[in-house]
Amino acid sequence: MSANSRLTIAAHALAWIGLYQRQGHEVATSEQIATSANTNPVVIRRLLGELRRAGLVESRRGVGAGWSLARELESMTLLDVYEAVEPGPLFAMHRTTPDQGCVVGHGIQPAMQSIYEGIEETVRHELARVTLANVLRDVLAAPR
Repeated sequence: MSANSRLTIAAHALAWIGLYQRQGHEVATSEQIATSANTNPVVIRRLLGELRRAGLVESRRGVGAGWSLARELESMTLLDVYEAVEPGPLFAMHRTTPDQGCVVGHGIQPAMQSIYEGIEETVRHELARVTLANVLRDVLAAPR
C-alpha cells in the first residue's frame, strides 16, 4: 500500500495556476503544470477535470486553451480540494466481510469504524482551516 498523492498534486496545480495568474497570465496549460509537478500532463488533466466539476477551475478550449481559477485562492480550502479529488472515505473496511464466527472478525469493523470516524472528522476540520492562499504563501516562503 502506498500513500495517495492526489490531494497534494491537486493543491500543487491550484497554487501554480494561482501564482501564474498573479503574474498576469490568463490561463495555464496542463503541460506547464505537469512540468512543475514532475508528472504526466494526463494526470494533471484528470485532476483538473475533477476540480472543474467542483467549481474550482475553469477550462478554455481552442486558441489560448488552458486552465484558470474559477474562484480566488482565498476562497478555496484544502477541504474543497480534498472533496473534489477524494470521493471516498479516508479509510476503508475489508473488501469482503470478515469471518463473523471469529471474535476478531466479528468485532473489528465496528471497532475500527469508530476510530476512523474520529480521525476523518479531525482531518476535515484541519483541511477546512487552510486556504489555497495559505498554501501558496507557504510555498513562496519555503527556503530554496
